[in-house]
Amino acid sequence: MSAPSPELPPGPPAGGFWRRRLLDPLRRQLVQGVTPRKLAATLAVGTVCSLFPFLGFTSLLNLAVGIALRLNQPLLQGWNQLLGPLQLLLILPYVRAGERLWGAPAGAFSVDTMLGAFAGASWGEFLARFGWAGVHAFTAWLVTAPLVAALLYLPLVPALTRTAGRLRRASAAPAGA
Repeated sequence: MSAPSPELPPGPPAGGFWRRRLLDPLRRQLVQGVTPRKLAATLAVGTVCSLFPFLGFTSLLNLAVGIALRLNQPLLQGWNQLLGPLQLLLILPYVRAGERLWGAPAGAFSVDTMLGAFAGASWGEFLARFGWAGVHAFTAWLVTAPLVAALLYLPLVPALTRTAGRLRRASAAPAGA
């Protein structure tokens, strides 16, 4: 009769933040039968939707696009939360790129000016003053969205296919090997 294996003491799960929050869930999806192409599409589309340059809209955009394309909602929403800081960092570059695309004077928009005006203006006044910044950001996002999706999807498919193969081989190997 063999001795029972000792239980691990309670504590934080093994692995770092990115492993626990991103890599392990992706591996679980592959083990549960999600195809590498579907998983790559979910990550690529989720990234594009999560970088939408308007605060408060990315969860709804991920929800709508995910339903329309039948993508994994928990993965989309979790990915959206992880990309929140990147979304914030990219708003101003989207505005600047949109200004160039529209031929608008560079630097007409600043975050400090916007925040100051937001505190003391009505919605109508605020939109009249900063509406074009939104148009510029949206235009730049719209132009870059297909490129971002392709740059993520194309390398993710082979990487996830290799990972799925390794996981299948590991699960098919005998337990003692």
